[in-house]
Amino acid sequence: MTDILITGASRGLGLGLAEHFLERGERVHHLGRRPCPLTSERLRQQSVDLADLDAIPAALDALDPPRPELAILNAGVLGRIQDLAETAMDEARSVMDINLWANKAIVDWLIRKRRSPKQLVLISSGASVNGNRGWGAYSISKAALNMMAKLYAAEMPDSHVVAYAPGLVHTAMQDYLCHEVDSERFPSIRHLQNAYGSEHMPDPRRAARLIADSFATCLQQPSGSFVDIRQLAT
Repeated sequence: MTDILITGASRGLGLGLAEHFLERGERVHHLGRRPCPLTSERLRQQSVDLADLDAIPAALDALDPPRPELAILNAGVLGRIQDLAETAMDEARSVMDINLWANKAIVDWLIRKRRSPKQLVLISSGASVNGNRGWGAYSISKAALNMMAKLYAAEMPDSHVVAYAPGLVHTAMQDYLCHEVDSERFPSIRHLQNAYGSEHMPDPRRAARLIADSFATCLQQPSGSFVDIRQLAT
């Protein structure tokens, strides 16, 4: 039985990953704004708004996880799909705080407490490298997360660190992208709409199994790498 730290496991991919590891017999330690709805004696959790960066260390103190075998920093927000010039600075800062700086606060706590995970997975996105119109603050935050993985890899020699793009997963984010975003103005949405409801966009539970199985393969990549599951599959 090993210890797994996961953020953002109240729904979507994080929930799918928590369920997968609990079914596998692992202990899951969850940190997020909303509680994980699963019930297990091997699930421990602490609620915190990850946008409140100053509150994160105290929440981790309360959760008090042991050194995890695997830490999956999954929590994130998309923000609105819109031109960057239309994105208010406060909205851009909010996306950056949750997608980037909250992860720094968590990793720094783990380092201070001498609990650096054996494997650290920062959930990134293909949007971090594509630069498609409309993805603005989200793309910037995930590109910065890729660099954060590289920087921490140099500082954490006892951990294997990757920024990990999980591919298409059918979550509430995809519902918004496929039903509410203008694909004429933002053409990158079209391939999401084409994949929506198909095997190319699996539900979180099925996707979690595929993603979790790929983490062992990630260890074959240099620490600090950006890894896209779609490249691992080729």
